Amino acid sequence: MQLIITFTLLVVTIFLFILNRFRGDLIAIMALLAFVTLGILTPQEALEGFSNSVVIMIAGLFIIGTGLMRTGLSGMAGRLLLKWSGNSELKLFVLLLLIVAVVGAFMSNTGTVALMMPIVVSIALSIQVSPSKYLLPLSYMASMSGLMTLIASPPNLIVSQTLVDYGFGKLGFFAITPIGMIAAVVVILYLVFVRNKLLPNKNKGISSNNAYQLSPEKIVEEYHLNDKLFKVYVPMNSKIVGKSLAELKLPSTFNVYVMKILKHTEGPKVFSYPHQMVAGPRSIIHARDVLYVQGEQEDVYHFVKDCGLVVREFDREESNELVSKDIGVAEVLLTPHSRLIGKKVGEIGFREKYDVNIIGINRKGEYFTENIASQRLRFGDAILVQGTWDAIEFLSKETQDVVVVGQPKEMAGHIAATGKAKIAAAILLFMVALMVFEVFDAVICVLIGAVLMIITGCLRNVDDAYDQMNFESIVLVAAMLPMATALEKTGGMTLLADGIIHVLGGFGSFGVLVGVYLLTIVFGQFISNTATAVLFAPIAMNAALTMDANPYTFMIAVAAASGMAFATPIASPTNSLVLTVGGYTFTDFLKIGIPLQLIMFIVMMYVIPFIFPL
Repeated sequence: MQLIITFTLLVVTIFLFILNRFRGDLIAIMALLAFVTLGILTPQEALEGFSNSVVIMIAGLFIIGTGLMRTGLSGMAGRLLLKWSGNSELKLFVLLLLIVAVVGAFMSNTGTVALMMPIVVSIALSIQVSPSKYLLPLSYMASMSGLMTLIASPPNLIVSQTLVDYGFGKLGFFAITPIGMIAAVVVILYLVFVRNKLLPNKNKGISSNNAYQLSPEKIVEEYHLNDKLFKVYVPMNSKIVGKSLAELKLPSTFNVYVMKILKHTEGPKVFSYPHQMVAGPRSIIHARDVLYVQGEQEDVYHFVKDCGLVVREFDREESNELVSKDIGVAEVLLTPHSRLIGKKVGEIGFREKYDVNIIGINRKGEYFTENIASQRLRFGDAILVQGTWDAIEFLSKETQDVVVVGQPKEMAGHIAATGKAKIAAAILLFMVALMVFEVFDAVICVLIGAVLMIITGCLRNVDDAYDQMNFESIVLVAAMLPMATALEKTGGMTLLADGIIHVLGGFGSFGVLVGVYLLTIVFGQFISNTATAVLFAPIAMNAALTMDANPYTFMIAVAAASGMAFATPIASPTNSLVLTVGGYTFTDFLKIGIPLQLIMFIVMMYVIPFIFPL
């Protein structure tokens, strides 16, 4: 009875995926709950997927991928690929797939996709092509790269260990490389042929890099701040030392605005270091402070002379002086029913309420950066504000009166990671080296890389790291993994495997090899390649020994079939990763994956027995 329930739930789950009316993670959770409530799985077994190393690794790789994107490393790689490919999109397409094959030879297919996905999306958007044209081929090629080396895929390690368990020698590091190279060539040729015929052209779920982002360069250019930013040093004997900005009333007295203060710690000079703070009414001026002042040159020099200050040299190329890891800028639009419309800037208490400074107003292309306090706000005004990124993020939640343009968190992350591309590259290489030399388990290597990305500043903070995780993909994979346990507990796997071997045994060793391959590939469309290999490697080994055939041939067939996860989005974590990002549907995988499955079946049934004779 439990066997019937298990297969019924499997069919219903697949049907819901095909309908595409619910999110994939919700479907997976519903299936998981059904297995528990119907007594197939215990709660502990159902939740084991959430502690699975694959799921933890996926989460860590999202962090690493974001670090590569934030530091600009993925963009640099994308520009290099574009340079190599010239103006040929076909050449770019093939080059990307070849690089994925090489990278995937030394990393898991999941890691390969997670690391390459930001690069691929960046390249696609830069040439104004939908990323969906590239992400599905990326997933397929990453799956095929699992046949390049022994460590490229968990199924390879599983079948190698199975050989050892049965008294045979383990597979060599490059034992299956010839098969992987042939498979890669076939996949590339197929994807080149179908890329304009079957691959979808969608933008659902894609966050475009062309979305408006108010970068520091745009601030200086659009608000004409080049000649209105000054660095002013406060000597020991200045009369403003010890006074607050509220006391000084600089806007009304000198028509200048202090936007940022660079302070130094007290103590011996050798231990002194600068730190920045946003200027506010309660900000106290101390000796040795450096003030970032906005205003007309004449007004600023009047302020400097009257208060005994010194103007410091200001490099006009340093357009990011107003922006740092902690301090940022954003453009704010007034909503149609904003309570701020018609009020003067000096009356609305923006600085007191939101802890941000208004440093400019864009009114239908006319920019105001002086006498701002007396300006009366109108609908359609764009207000330039400056403050900490946390304050700007708080402001972005005030939806009744204002709307913050762009994504403050994203901009903060990019600014914080600026100039750290070399660090991100070193972390990536270090992680790959740990995995290649098997210093630690793959999941530990990934977590080390993720932690290094955070503590070195390639990501702004831990919250930023969590924000970049695609929890839909993570939950989907975690909830689907226990399905293999359900199939094993109810005897579903063994029943089907014994049946096929019994039916095809009369066709000799090759017939049984075909049966094992087909059964492995069918179940590999619904459970992870790791689970598939774990379940079918012993079955294939027993079949080989029963038929007095070469066990290496059967083991390689299981490893290859386990990685042919092309026909469903739940077939592998790589498919799940690109599913939501690329905006694909269940049928996209069916119409592209099934023909590839058939082609690879024919190729593998010739190649595997040729290299590893029966």
